[in-house]
Amino acid sequence: MLTSTICAAVSAAGLGIALLTAYRKRFLAAARIAAYALVPIGLVMTGVIDWVKDLVFKPSVWVGFGVLALSAVLFMVTRAVERRGGGTRKERRAAAAQQREAMAPAASAPSLGQAPAVRPAATAAKPKGKAAGGGEDFSDIEAILKKHGI
Repeated sequence: MLTSTICAAVSAAGLGIALLTAYRKRFLAAARIAAYALVPIGLVMTGVIDWVKDLVFKPSVWVGFGVLALSAVLFMVTRAVERRGGGTRKERRAAAAQQREAMAPAASAPSLGQAPAVRPAATAAKPKGKAAGGGEDFSDIEAILKKHGI
C-alpha cells in the first residue's frame, strides 16, 4: 500500500514538472518527462512493484537466486574443462587412436639420405634470365628441396 502511494506521488510530481516544461514551450522535453513520470504508476498498476517487493523480502527467493548462480557456475566450469581437456579419458584415447589410424605411416617419418642422382628435367634446369638479371637468389630454396629429395 505504501509503495503504491509513493509511486503515485512520484508520477504526479513528474507530471507537474512536465506541465511546467510545456508552459515554457519545450514540448519535446515535456513529453519525455511525462513518459518517465508515468512509468512508476504503470508499474504499480501492472503488479510489478508487488512482485519486486515480494521478491526482495523473502529469504527463499534469495536462496533460489543462490541455487541458480551455483548452477550457472557449474555450467561454466564444466564447459571450460570440456574445452580444455577434450572430454573424458576414454574419448581422448579413442580420438588419439583414430588420428593415428588416419595418418599415413610414412607421412611423419623424415626422409633421410641423399637426393636421387637423376633429377627430373623441370627441377634440374635453372632459369638463367631471372637469376642473373633480377638479382633473385633461389639457392636456399633449392637446398631445402634437395634436402627433402625433391
